[in-house]
Amino acid sequence: MTTTDYVPGLAGIPAAESAISFVDGIRGVLEYRGIPITELAEKSSFEETTLLLLDGKLPNAERLESFRTRLTDACRLDPEVETLLRQLPRDGHPMNALQTAIGALGMSYPGRDVADESVRIETTNRLLGAVPAITAAFHRIRQGDDPVAPKPGLSHAAQFFYQLRGTMPGELETRVLDNALILHADHTMNASTFTARVIASTLADGYSVVAGAVGSLSGPLHGGANEAVLAMLDTMPTVADVRSQVGDMISRKEKIMGVGHRVYKVKDPRAHILQSLGETLFKELGASPYYERAKELEAVVAEGLGAKGIYPNVDFYSGIVYDKLDIPRDLFTPIFAISRVAGWCAHWMEQLEDNRIFRPRQVYRGEHDQPYVPMDERN
Repeated sequence: MTTTDYVPGLAGIPAAESAISFVDGIRGVLEYRGIPITELAEKSSFEETTLLLLDGKLPNAERLESFRTRLTDACRLDPEVETLLRQLPRDGHPMNALQTAIGALGMSYPGRDVADESVRIETTNRLLGAVPAITAAFHRIRQGDDPVAPKPGLSHAAQFFYQLRGTMPGELETRVLDNALILHADHTMNASTFTARVIASTLADGYSVVAGAVGSLSGPLHGGANEAVLAMLDTMPTVADVRSQVGDMISRKEKIMGVGHRVYKVKDPRAHILQSLGETLFKELGASPYYERAKELEAVVAEGLGAKGIYPNVDFYSGIVYDKLDIPRDLFTPIFAISRVAGWCAHWMEQLEDNRIFRPRQVYRGEHDQPYVPMDERN
C-alpha cells in the first residue's frame, strides 16, 4: 500500500485479528465466539454471555454463580465516586458523567500493571458492576434522590432496574432488558471497540480503555443513534408524516437515524430480535406511540433504499423498547455502555495477548517549505 491509498474511515481495512465476535453482513449473521446471537438471545443470560466473551467458552454452574456474586459486589458505588457524581452539573448528559466517573474509579482502584492477569480480571469485574451503578446513581442524584445499594440475588438486568428505581422490576421488563444487553455486548471492530483497542495498545489501564470507549460510543453516529431515532420520530407525529418526510429525506440524501450499517446489507439481526421483544412488551404493557411510525419508516426506507442494502440497524428499535420500559431517553446510550463494557474488556484482554501499539499513517495534503511571516507583515 502506498501513501496515496487513503480509505476514509478505514472502511474495510483489517485492524486486528479477533476470535470474539463475527459478522456476516450479507447473510445477516452475528456470532459471539461462534454461537449465533439468536441462540444466545433465546437461551442465555447477559452474565453467561459476558463470560462467553471474556473466557472464550460458556461457563459451568460454579463459574457463573461466582461471577454473579462478584458483579453484585461491584455494583456497590464507591463513596468517592458518589461524591463526585453529586458535584457534576445535573443537566449534563449521563454519558459525560459516566466517562468522568470511570476515570475517577481508576484513581480509587489503580490497575496500571496490565501485565498481571489478576489485575485485568479485577478491573474487568469492577467495570462491569460500576457502569450500571454509576448510570443509575447519576440519574437518581439529578432527581434529588440518593443512590440505591445493590440487592443480593438479582440478575444484572434486574439489579440495574432496582438501583435506578429503588423498586423491584417485573419479570417481563427484566427479561427484555437482559436480552437487549446480550444483543449489544459486542459487535466486532466498531468505533468504540477500535477506540478501546487503540488505548489498550498503549498499555493504559482498563479504566482508561473503557472511559475512552464510552466517549466514542456517545456520538450520534454510534451509540447515541438510539436517542436520535426517537428525536427524529418526534418530528413525524403521524404515519402520513413519516411517509412524506422520509421520502423527502431520501430524495435529499439526508442521514436517516437508525438505518444503514457499515457491515450489514440486510436488516440487522439484532433489530429483528428487538422488534420482536418490543411487540411482546406492547401486548403486555400497551401500545407504543412510536411503533407504527417506526414500521412505516422501515417500509419507506425499504422501498427507497433497500436496493442499496440500507435497512434498520440495532439502534432503530432499541430506543422504542427502552422508551416502553419507561427508561429516560438520555439513559439509552449508557445502557448500551452497560452491555458493551463486556465486549470492550474482552477486546482489551485480547489486544494484550500479542500487543503492538497502533500507529497508522496519514496522507498529507498540506504544503511544504512555507516561509515564516513576521507578525507585522500578516494580514
